Amino acid sequence: MSGPILIFDSGVGGLSVAHALRQHYPAAALCYACDNAWLPYGLRDDATLAKRIVKVCRAAVEACQASALVVACNTASTLALEGLRQALAIPVIGTVPAIKPAALMSTSRHIGLLATTATVNRPYTQGLIDSFASDCVVTKIAADALVTEAEAWLAGAPLNAPRIQQALAPLWQATQKSPALDTVVLGCTHFPLLQPLLVTLAPTPIAWVDSGDAIARRVGQVAVTLVSSTHDGRCFTTAPAQALADGFARYGFHAPQPLALPDAC
Repeated sequence: MSGPILIFDSGVGGLSVAHALRQHYPAAALCYACDNAWLPYGLRDDATLAKRIVKVCRAAVEACQASALVVACNTASTLALEGLRQALAIPVIGTVPAIKPAALMSTSRHIGLLATTATVNRPYTQGLIDSFASDCVVTKIAADALVTEAEAWLAGAPLNAPRIQQALAPLWQATQKSPALDTVVLGCTHFPLLQPLLVTLAPTPIAWVDSGDAIARRVGQVAVTLVSSTHDGRCFTTAPAQALADGFARYGFHAPQPLALPDAC
């Protein structure tokens, strides 16, 4: 199939992956499927959510005739990646926390994992730490408030710096320990959207690592062709709102359309 790259997330976090894709492939056509009708995914049970993700992605692939699907969500990747690969005839690229590159980058051997509660607590995440960062101190911090802040910010609300500081307090404390934390994995795709603010708030220089570049490189490896586009991609969402549409437009996704889903899901 020859078509655009489809980026899927429950909310706006996949825009950080879209940014990385545009840096690597500036002329490539992109589409975005945003399942904000079910946001946040962390409140749903795993079995129901896995079925929902497959239904939404199948509908979105059909709607935009995608040539590859990027699941720009750690939760969705953990729960539904295999189901999506069985259901779709196109390459499916998942997202995992960038534990391995962070461990390779750290000089102090103390890294932080900043993620949602679901990602921090999943055995899959601990498996990545055991496999790629067993010689590191890993400080795991659940910062669900950053997801809410990123969603609100994209819809035009001002960032709540005190709330963000409160969520990040355990991270800053880890920079004062011995060995001092020097590298942080942004383990949720929402978080790179806030990285400029995180840099200004950090009490010491920190290397911030996310999965965007790795995902973009993988897309280049598995996509049969990267279709050129003379216009911006189109955002598909289950519940479009004007404020959200304006936020997506800042990232190049114009004219959002409701995504028609088969059956009730």
